[in-house]
Amino acid sequence: MANEIIKDDVKEEDFTKKRRVGLAALIIVICVLLVIGTIVGVLLSFLLGKKEKGKWGGPWDDGSMPVSVKSQTGKIETLNDYVITNGEISALSSVNVLPDMAGRLVSVRVNLGDKVSRGQLIAYVDPSTPGSQYANSPVYAPITGTVTQTPVAAGTKVNQSSVITVIGDTSTLQISANISERYVAALAPGLKAEVKLEAYGDEIFTATVAHVSPVLDSVSRTKQIILRFDEKDERINAGMFARIKLYTYDYSGAITVPVDAIVEKNNVENVWVINEEKELVTLRPVTTGHSVDNMIQLLTGVEEGEKIVIEGMRNLSEGARIIDVAKSRQE
Repeated sequence: MANEIIKDDVKEEDFTKKRRVGLAALIIVICVLLVIGTIVGVLLSFLLGKKEKGKWGGPWDDGSMPVSVKSQTGKIETLNDYVITNGEISALSSVNVLPDMAGRLVSVRVNLGDKVSRGQLIAYVDPSTPGSQYANSPVYAPITGTVTQTPVAAGTKVNQSSVITVIGDTSTLQISANISERYVAALAPGLKAEVKLEAYGDEIFTATVAHVSPVLDSVSRTKQIILRFDEKDERINAGMFARIKLYTYDYSGAITVPVDAIVEKNNVENVWVINEEKELVTLRPVTTGHSVDNMIQLLTGVEEGEKIVIEGMRNLSEGARIIDVAKSRQE
């Protein structure tokens, strides 16, 4: 009986050893297959990458990876410089209504915005003084128009230089604005402007400079300009506040690019230019001109039609291979 038990133990031990050997062999086979698969995958990737040279993610013949950039075709454009200022809308022609005599303003017979005719009664002034009584002195409208201002209230003491009302011809409106001294050299009749009014949001009304003051205000260091609307619009009223974009200079005859496309190296301004045939870039020195709204002129260094890198310059080096995102999207 003891011999039989020993034999059974020996058989079980042999079986366990064989099982372990078989499992180890299986693990070795799996590892070998994984290594072979990895090697094959790398080789296929390399071969396909060479075949697909220049495509997304594919390595080049020299083993370098391309840099993604965005380009712009060099094109001659005009930059329109401008000045932003504020203005006030008023009647083109207006008259201050003054009393004939000093005294107390008894009553005002018109309100702001009223239409009046020449000779119409505007107000009464009582010229009486302590100890003497006089008849009220009438004030008449000197012209036909609209009451645009009523600066004096009834009961106020006035004299012959006090403005009772202002009457204007609101059928034709103008905008008065003050321009800083630093921009006066650009001022001239005929300049165009875009006007926005608080009441109408981003809607643009066009206007033209009709008059430039011949003198500079020594206190504010500004010059006044008068603009007239190009088209009549009943929605525009005297007294409105205007936001003015006055176009001053036109810079033409040069290629323009975003300011961020300029790369400064050793105190020299450059841009990256793409060689489309070889799909690589070269750094080229340029001479810049005027800039407006983040766009700048390239006076020399680049020809019209050449591709200029405008995004992705940070990772570029001389002769670097590139993938032009702008070109890829067009394709």
